[in-house]
Amino acid sequence: MEQSMGNQLDLLGDFPVPPPKPQPVAETGPVADVDGVPSSLLILDTETSGLDPEVDSCLEVGAILFDVASRSVLAQQSFLLPVETNAAEAINRIPAAVTRLPQPWSEGMSWFQNLVAAADVLVAHNAAFDRQWFGRGALPAVARPWLCSMDDIRWPADRQLRSRPSVRDLALAYGVPVWAAHRALTDCIYLAEVFARCDDLETLLQRGLEPRRLMRARVSFDERHQAKEAGFRWNDPIKGAWTRRLSERECSELTFPVVAVDICSDDPPGH
Repeated sequence: MEQSMGNQLDLLGDFPVPPPKPQPVAETGPVADVDGVPSSLLILDTETSGLDPEVDSCLEVGAILFDVASRSVLAQQSFLLPVETNAAEAINRIPAAVTRLPQPWSEGMSWFQNLVAAADVLVAHNAAFDRQWFGRGALPAVARPWLCSMDDIRWPADRQLRSRPSVRDLALAYGVPVWAAHRALTDCIYLAEVFARCDDLETLLQRGLEPRRLMRARVSFDERHQAKEAGFRWNDPIKGAWTRRLSERECSELTFPVVAVDICSDDPPGH
């Protein structure tokens, strides 16, 4: 863009601004290292008016472009999207009326697409939730691999985290101060600070991007503790079964047998 983002923020257009037509970001730009480690990440978070993208809306986007080799934040942004109502205001504390105040969100959306184009991989904590809002309304479709910092990255055992840690528990485990704000950019900052503190980040990312399938643990009732300790979840998403998405390497490291479960929700990262 010819105009810097700082200058854009000084230009307040009249509201309402017609939404830009969402355009998918083409799969061009940076290329990951030959060993499969991405060189740049776009850490994303959304705030929404509810849980169902069919009836609810995304009302805030936060993003941080992060360089893996230097463990550095290259760029960051957040902006609100205008909505009529926000049923989740008690959680995100964003009144719908505030989202409709004049601010250059359409220009912010253009810069956001540039950030997507500059990244190898999109990272979100609970990516399955965040990714479903893109390609809807004003949000563009994004053609980049996704990595979930909650489900795909296996955090070191010495951090004493649950198999699916919250972003705040993850931050605290890495000595990142946590404050009360519940906004999109806040969670992005937590993840960026965690990544900056990871000496083994390249390995975590490389293994996190391994193709995974949903696997069911073949354990008896008396052996169920083994599945639980290995991060398998009971009744979710398969009723009456212990399941977890695993790579071939992770399956080979288990002390009990597993079998693949073929359901439509079983997609490897980035697919």
